[in-house]
Amino acid sequence: MRFLVMVKATPESEAGAGPSLEELETMSKFNEELLNEGRIVLAEGLTSSAEGVRVLFDGDAEPKLIDGPFAETKELVAGVWVLNGESLEDVVALMKRAPNPDARGGVIEIRPISE
Repeated sequence: MRFLVMVKATPESEAGAGPSLEELETMSKFNEELLNEGRIVLAEGLTSSAEGVRVLFDGDAEPKLIDGPFAETKELVAGVWVLNGESLEDVVALMKRAPNPDARGGVIEIRPISE
């Protein structure tokens, strides 16, 4: 099975503050382990929502575009993995090994991909 793992954004990541060199090295090491285990399908960081656009649909009306940045940081995503796993529990155990994505209180959300 495949799983989408989302690293939630923070006010700092939305402000464009990237990880420290030490944090990058730690995450790179973890990603290398995932790659060696055959787990990674995709792993990417995202730019802040200031560079994004939302497309809102309302029935048959022309879709409405809303340019970023978007206000609710807790609803935004700063990075993603697509991982191979045997079960949700398997990927949860795997992500418990992940470096904390934000020393102030990182959040990772894991969702199965419909196959």
